[in-house]
Amino acid sequence: MSSTGYIHSTESFGSVDGPGIRFLIFMQGCRMRCRYCHNPDTWKLGSDACGTTATVDELLDKAERYRSYWGPDGGITVSGGEALLQIDFLIDLFEEAHRRGINTCLDTSAQPFTREEPFFGKFERLMQSTDLVLLDIKHIDSEKHRWLTGHSNEHILDCARYLSDINKPVWIRHVLVPGITTDEAQLTQLRHFIDTLQNVQKVEVLPYHTLGTFKWEQLGIDYTLKDVAPPTAEQIARAKEILGAK
Repeated sequence: MSSTGYIHSTESFGSVDGPGIRFLIFMQGCRMRCRYCHNPDTWKLGSDACGTTATVDELLDKAERYRSYWGPDGGITVSGGEALLQIDFLIDLFEEAHRRGINTCLDTSAQPFTREEPFFGKFERLMQSTDLVLLDIKHIDSEKHRWLTGHSNEHILDCARYLSDINKPVWIRHVLVPGITTDEAQLTQLRHFIDTLQNVQKVEVLPYHTLGTFKWEQLGIDYTLKDVAPPTAEQIARAKEILGAK
């Protein structure tokens, strides 16, 4: 019997969430409350959340309709919300994807990560069928990370170290928010951390944008960064230079 997950939405032709052309699956549920989140409608997890339910086979059958467009590098990318909140479903999805010869990519902030059981054993199993991890590091300073997301970053950085230990291919992603994550000392500290990892294939700087603010209004949630403008070309270029991003 194919297991069932809570799904926010899917996109057929993702071109920026992993290599090649990818079928994107956005999962429901996230514990972090990032002040710039452009999908606050993914926060809730359960039958009263936005979105729908789908089985592993339903999702992969739908994804395979577009397989001819993927090329040699494409496949599926699972994002969120935070997909690791539904790790049992994710294991079933990625293991079945591998049985079908589909490349798998996990886009995660890794906030649920822990080396305690039962999560850690499940995460080890998940990594066996995960080809690439897109790891979001929101802020290198733990207290500023807590202000920005509602949670500290210790579990996230520990996940990065574990992925390095097992040599799992990783792309590091960092959202650039003027006045919050543009500080050069902080960016340099993040670069020093990235340089301790052995498995980072790429670093990406994602410029802050306000395209999701209407969702906050629809949900009746106060958007605290309404006075923050997107970063300038100069700020983006400087961040990329410091982080060694492409």
